[in-house]
Amino acid sequence: MNQASAAEVRPSWLTQRRLRAHGLILALCLWSAYAVNMSTPGLRDRAGLIKGTDFLHFYTLGTLALTGRGDLLYNISAQTELVGKQIPEAAGTIYVPLYGPQVSLLFAPLAKLPYGSALAAWLLLNTLIYASCCYALWRICPNLRDHAAIVAILALAFPGFFHLIAWGQTSGLALACFTLAYLAFRKKYRWLAGAAIGCLIFKPQLGIAAAVVFIGAAEWKVVAGAITAAAVQLAAAWLHYGSSIMQNYARALRHLREVMPLLEPRPYQMHSLRAFWSLLLPWHDVAFGAYLMTAAAVLALAVSSWRRQASLEIRFSVLSLATVLVSPHLTVYDLVVLAPVFLFVTDRILEPSSQPLRWLPALLYACYPLFLLGPLAQFTHLQFSVIAMATLLWLSASEPGSLRT
Repeated sequence: MNQASAAEVRPSWLTQRRLRAHGLILALCLWSAYAVNMSTPGLRDRAGLIKGTDFLHFYTLGTLALTGRGDLLYNISAQTELVGKQIPEAAGTIYVPLYGPQVSLLFAPLAKLPYGSALAAWLLLNTLIYASCCYALWRICPNLRDHAAIVAILALAFPGFFHLIAWGQTSGLALACFTLAYLAFRKKYRWLAGAAIGCLIFKPQLGIAAAVVFIGAAEWKVVAGAITAAAVQLAAAWLHYGSSIMQNYARALRHLREVMPLLEPRPYQMHSLRAFWSLLLPWHDVAFGAYLMTAAAVLALAVSSWRRQASLEIRFSVLSLATVLVSPHLTVYDLVVLAPVFLFVTDRILEPSSQPLRWLPALLYACYPLFLLGPLAQFTHLQFSVIAMATLLWLSASEPGSLRT
């Protein structure tokens, strides 16, 4: 595609110069606000929250692993008391313990450090993981090779990454799982790709779409790898804690519905089909039924896309978008797993032989503010980010000629 035809497929206002400027402004605003919020003395930020937010829970789980108190891994009151003793500034902070017991083993090394040092190490690790994944995928996108600066700026300004750091969450590991799976698929190492997907067992809601897609597409080597990796993780916890821990974990999952209000105190920060319908419809059963029907449609579309001979990048983009949309619990920080989608779709748009829809670049552009403006949904009752992602999935999963007019 020559420069003239390339200009025809994107809005005239969406120039590289504007993208660079807007991305830089957004990155400066986000990270300046974060720096100011974290600049207080002590472990409470300017909003009055414990610094690292969710990392405090992981730090507590790691402490239980170090002290051999697996019996407390699913005891809310005992963990709340432990937090108050370990970190007096965090006294009274309550977390719902629903992570698999293997997660506590992962954080045991960090629990040996003082909380502040452990948090700094964890945030640095997440940053390195995110940067490594973006770099590895960027190198594979031939049409983005000459746009390193703007890719780096937009990656830094990506709302999913910002919230990953702000919340101190584990979604960076999920991004690593998806990235490794994609790289394994490129090399046709299907069992290893499945093993990478199976490692998502620490966030099982992010593995639902992959399970349906790979079973539906009869990717049995992938399925075998996923089962093996998931079993290894759970077996490690079983060997460390004993059989009772798995019973406690299963019991905690059975009571998930009872603790959902504690698990999702800010539903407007959820970005999935379940959240979309729950915010839009005041009747719980009707909203849940709408979620099940639309999730089934998304999964059917994803299975169909994977079966077709579309490019791996397009199929993987569909899988990633389906992962987010059908997840029953998808918080804003989990959107970091969509970083590959933005790289792959943009690379496709810039393909010389491609003629993408005129407003597709604008759709990608709009996702950035929509991911940040989730709190508006508490007033509008519409999570527009979900509509944008569903539209992007539909375009990506369309018949041969994906992302083209």
